[in-house]
Amino acid sequence: MVNYRYLGSSGLKISEITYGNWLTHGSQVENDTATACVHAALDAGISTFDTADVYANTVAEQVLGDALKGQRRASLEILTKVYWPTGPKGPNDSGLSRKHIRESIDGSLQRLGTDYVDLYQAHRYDTETPLEETMQAFADVVRQGKALYIGVSEWTADQIRAGRALADDLGFQLVSSQPQYSMLWRVIEGEVVPASTEVGVSQIVWSPVAQGVLSGKYAPGAELPAGSRATDDKGGATFIKRFLRDDVLERVQGLRPVAEELGLTMPQLAVAWVLQNPNVASAIIGASRPEQVEENVKASGVTIPAELMTRIDDVLGDVVERDPARTAEGAPASRPS
Repeated sequence: MVNYRYLGSSGLKISEITYGNWLTHGSQVENDTATACVHAALDAGISTFDTADVYANTVAEQVLGDALKGQRRASLEILTKVYWPTGPKGPNDSGLSRKHIRESIDGSLQRLGTDYVDLYQAHRYDTETPLEETMQAFADVVRQGKALYIGVSEWTADQIRAGRALADDLGFQLVSSQPQYSMLWRVIEGEVVPASTEVGVSQIVWSPVAQGVLSGKYAPGAELPAGSRATDDKGGATFIKRFLRDDVLERVQGLRPVAEELGLTMPQLAVAWVLQNPNVASAIIGASRPEQVEENVKASGVTIPAELMTRIDDVLGDVVERDPARTAEGAPASRPS
């Protein structure tokens, strides 16, 4: 079963494995399969579920809400996000303005079939809205009881510090950051993690298996496996492309002896690795089959000895991306439409 960790400086505990439905529900898998995956997560002790209004253009929220019907709401932590455009994509259908936040939270609650979400997250930083306006709007969402806590996703260290300071002034809790993080993508370690630790924010990390590359199923020089994320034309192939270099894939194959020594599969090793970082509260896993959930939850509670953590670093060498500037470089320069 899954262990639990506190989220930031709050009293909220979440499962250290979060079930997320970014590239699956409403797009890659049928609804019956999505429901089976959610139920497999519940059976494994996962209580935390992450989605966003933009996933499958709002459909993913609906699918998750339907899959969770009949569950005791107080036993779940439901997380969603706001920022990217949804609906007809008009001039105010994206960003973190008061108008968009107010309308988006109501739409998310309706689709999820709940009166509140446990964590409402800014899916990116909005360069076109004053941070004070955004944080005041989040404060109102919390005061209205529509969200219990506020988080961010892919914000820089300075943005997290500024957001946390305003949240404290306004009397609500900004407790989490949701960045990409894996053995191959460590850009948060230099600045985001130290800043987050300083202000009482913890990480809920996405793509701990590097879009599946750390599963070891992509071999250097080989054809891409049929039906894999790398062949998905609905978005998956775009995100995985950066890792599909032969030098990366060769290094990843070198991790197999480490996984075997620990009695883990390659995906389990990848998930367990991110959970060794004490600032990580939870790792988000996705699934297109219930068996994938059952496999990945076995990473919960695993301790990787220091000597094997060092060996992982030695195996991967210089294919690891560590530059803290990549967080800001990957952020939208203006509001998307």
